[in-house]
Amino acid sequence: MKYIMKVKMASGESGNDLLKDPLFGKKMQELLKEIKAEAAYFTTICGNRGAFVIVNLDDASQIPAIAEPFFIWLKAEIEFYPVMTPSDLGKAGPAIEAAFKKWG
Repeated sequence: MKYIMKVKMASGESGNDLLKDPLFGKKMQELLKEIKAEAAYFTTICGNRGAFVIVNLDDASQIPAIAEPFFIWLKAEIEFYPVMTPSDLGKAGPAIEAAFKKWG
């Protein structure tokens, strides 16, 4: 199942100190490779540095292995959002139709 992982990095001096590391970019690339990120988009989140990372998990028990490096290294706040691809949404059609028949 695909998830969007929202990563809000530590703010203030703690966040600044992370970026002062000349190996920050290399470490981030290594981490994204390790968690098999399908994509990563870096931006601001609530005024802090952050990212949205796309990961594919077979089981929710994999969440800690993906989240912990971000908690430990970046002192980040993490949220996971399950998402569907257009193909997944197409497969959901019968369930949506059934819900409308029963509840609509």
